[in-house]
Amino acid sequence: MTDPALVCSAKACRRTATRALRWNNPRLHAPERRKVWLACDEHVESLSDFLSLRGFLRDVIDVDELD
Repeated sequence: MTDPALVCSAKACRRTATRALRWNNPRLHAPERRKVWLACDEHVESLSDFLSLRGFLRDVIDVDELD
């Protein structure tokens, strides 16, 4: 069974996330604020690309490193 706290953020994906994409929108968030999208191995690249194109992606870490 998948831990509901660690489900990939990609639309309609229910896989267990392995990576955390930490991001912020500089127009809306303070520079130190980090929002988190979770990604499975299949979607980490596409979600990273989406955030990077908008200038929002700050870093990608293993979910084990999340607080």
